[in-house]
Amino acid sequence: MNYISTRNNMEPVSAAEAIARGMVPNGGLFVPEAIPALDAAEIAAMAGKSYQELAQWILGKYLTDYTAEDIADCVAGAYNINFDTPEIAPLVKLNDNEYILELWHGPTAAFKDMALQLTPRLLVKAIEKLDLQQEVIILVATSGDTGKAALEGFKNVKGTRIIVFYPVHGVSKVQELQMVTTDGDNTYVVGVEGNFDDCQSAVKEIFADRALEAVMAEHGYQFSSANSINWGRLLPQIVYYFAAYLNLVHQGAVAYGTPVDFVVPTGNFGNILAAWYAGQMGLPVGKLVCASNKNQVLADFFASGVYDRRRDFYQTNSPSMDILISSNLERFLFAMTGNDGDKVALWMDQLKNEGIFIVDADTKANIDKFIVGGAADEVETLSMIAACYDESKYVLDTHTAVAVKVSREYREASGTANIAVIDSTAHPCKFVSSVLSAFDGVDKKESELEMLEQLVSLTGISQHKGLQDLDKKPVLHTTVCEKDEISAAVQRILGI
Repeated sequence: MNYISTRNNMEPVSAAEAIARGMVPNGGLFVPEAIPALDAAEIAAMAGKSYQELAQWILGKYLTDYTAEDIADCVAGAYNINFDTPEIAPLVKLNDNEYILELWHGPTAAFKDMALQLTPRLLVKAIEKLDLQQEVIILVATSGDTGKAALEGFKNVKGTRIIVFYPVHGVSKVQELQMVTTDGDNTYVVGVEGNFDDCQSAVKEIFADRALEAVMAEHGYQFSSANSINWGRLLPQIVYYFAAYLNLVHQGAVAYGTPVDFVVPTGNFGNILAAWYAGQMGLPVGKLVCASNKNQVLADFFASGVYDRRRDFYQTNSPSMDILISSNLERFLFAMTGNDGDKVALWMDQLKNEGIFIVDADTKANIDKFIVGGAADEVETLSMIAACYDESKYVLDTHTAVAVKVSREYREASGTANIAVIDSTAHPCKFVSSVLSAFDGVDKKESELEMLEQLVSLTGISQHKGLQDLDKKPVLHTTVCEKDEISAAVQRILGI
């Protein structure tokens, strides 16, 4: 299977080249030429299989230039004892209508581990297949979780260096400590005086800088990405939607063929896009519910067809969703226009230069078949954490609480009878200060690390091993730059 650009500005490439490049050099994202179609019998037969077996099966449909042995090696290296449960992505029942898909059992306590334990291995295989002689420089913009997950996945990986940029005032203290204490001889972490969109836009501009690309080549370097703009990051996320649905079938909660709604808290649109790909492959997906926080650019877009980033940016208690430019929406728009790359390129140019684009009526009608949006503000988020704990003694993190609130509003408004599977994207201790704020009468400790123990004592939840003793680890990364100095920071780190 080959991969094409969402902007019709590059010849098709192999999966290995798409993964090695990260994104299309002249702007645009790689997507598969065709989505593999699976029949119901083939999917149903996978019920009861292990997560590793499902991953090998799904990846094999897309990575046709990788051998079965290549894929098996990558999967075995990714999903093992570095996850704290053999299920990898367990499904927890809240009630008869709602299930929580826990995606945070990997080493950094966030859903990004589901992909980023695998992506580096896919990249190493790609480097071998393409016989690349250049050192691959992984650039990452993070709103909090991707950074640590990428650092953990790529640290000490031969033939790579990884540079992570994060907004210094836009992540939780726990997230920041996770990143700046990362060891490894090929890891670099840079704080940015700006927000996530500033980090992401700068990284994308670096990828499109042809002059810098030439200088990099002269020094033996090539850029790639660990953000979900890289197909090698997005592809592994498809797997857990199959795992969730087939777990429901295996448990007898649904009969195969019964549609299930997936509710996803998202800012950059990669996680929910993976659910759409699963549905297009044949999984019985009902409605996709896109849950936004107060930065509700996506919720507004799905309601109106107008994408307008010309609005106030809010730092919220669900910081990983504090995003106004949702990169992966481009892939979805490409599909919704019937692969009209020229139209997508026009919209992306308008978004960059004018801050707004409006989709046509046909595209909006296609979008409405699959996705509905909703939003929750900070007060509603905390209220949902408290309500869910009162109902079921289950502790939600702030991002998952946004999704539960939006899910319940959608169920009430639509009258759907479908079961809702709600993505839980982080362990609640990653956002411990905000989570504790949801409980009345709690006098929070002064430091977030003390609060971790407080939340565990209050609720009885298990502390995540990836969050333990962060205050005892040395801070190894202290660099901070302005938002317009990101390219210069990369060049300083590489000595070019």
